[in-house]
Amino acid sequence: MFGNLIKRSITSSVLIIILCLGLFYNENSWKILVIILSLLCFFEFYNLLDKAYNNKVIKLNLNILIALYLYFLYFLLIRIRLEHGEEIVLIFFVTCFCSDIGGYVFGKLVGGPKLTKISPNKTISGSIGSIIFTIIGSSLFALFFLKTDKYLVSFENYFTIFIWLIMMSVFCQIGDLLVSYLKRKAKVKDTGNILPGHGGILDRVDGIIFAIPFGFFTYHILISGYSL
Repeated sequence: MFGNLIKRSITSSVLIIILCLGLFYNENSWKILVIILSLLCFFEFYNLLDKAYNNKVIKLNLNILIALYLYFLYFLLIRIRLEHGEEIVLIFFVTCFCSDIGGYVFGKLVGGPKLTKISPNKTISGSIGSIIFTIIGSSLFALFFLKTDKYLVSFENYFTIFIWLIMMSVFCQIGDLLVSYLKRKAKVKDTGNILPGHGGILDRVDGIIFAIPFGFFTYHILISGYSL
């Protein structure tokens, strides 16, 4: 377990470094990074769907939907950086990384009943641990490493932040389960092999690409006080 945890943490750290380089360097570097991420995700989704479904019409429609979703995600990530700053984008990603690591650690240490048949390795304890680690890890990161805006760190808004972090973890877990469903249907363990020892890009960012759009709208509704 601890060997896998170290690998998982190293991978997350490398991804955060790459993320920060693209995010904080300039606008073009961020656009290029998001485009590369989107293309890699689409390629792995395409391969999964090709193995999971025999019907060409279903595959075509699903590929179109995924392409449109990733296209929307691209513009959303550009907009968040432009309108809210690099720190907010980083908070979104760190929250998702915390959810992933917390779920893995608690699931392995505590074990217990399975969460769903979709992904046999997911446990209820892992799901709860994912939420706990998201709340603690993200809060500490925001408080000690970033100069975030008042909405993320003010004590009078902490209950709202608490609810938002729970929802972010839930969104991450739903995204993870959706990709797990496709992997199970395609009868593959990983979405790819671009990350040695860890599988594909989707294996690491499945929760992220689902959680950020839903988390962004939730952020505006709960924290910023207005809807889009």
